[in-house]
Amino acid sequence: MSATSKQGGDALTTPTDLGSKARKEVTLGLNRLLADAFTLYIKCKNFHWHVSGPHFRSYHLLLDEQATAVYAMLDPVAERVRKLGGSTLRSVGQIAELQRIKDNNAEYVDPVAMLNELREDNQQLVKFMREVHEICDQDNDIATASLLENWIDEAEQRIWFLFESTR
Repeated sequence: MSATSKQGGDALTTPTDLGSKARKEVTLGLNRLLADAFTLYIKCKNFHWHVSGPHFRSYHLLLDEQATAVYAMLDPVAERVRKLGGSTLRSVGQIAELQRIKDNNAEYVDPVAMLNELREDNQQLVKFMREVHEICDQDNDIATASLLENWIDEAEQRIWFLFESTR
């Protein structure tokens, strides 16, 4: 079989009625979001592994819960890209190219500073998700917008827990 399907498109491109403009815009937004979510997941695990101090147990558990919640987003984001006929991340290098959330490689981070940094990162993630949602609205991609709405709500819950844990 040739590189094109019987419908005249790329054999590896999942068909969608959203059109090539929507496919390109939404998949780019989702891939950047995926890179940010991977970065946030690793940062949550980093802080989970390195937290210390009088609130160790509660922070350790909170950070693990947060990492698990972020991790749960990864596969659905990537699969949505594929459902749209796009190509998704293939390497850590691609994550590094696309991520907007910054890594934290510090030897020591104060526990409250960890929680504040993760709260700010989740706020950034919400901002990025709202930006992709706007693209979805413009391109009539209701399914992706619906997923984003749930992920925004989940991120806002993480923000709330992190905020309350530092008061």
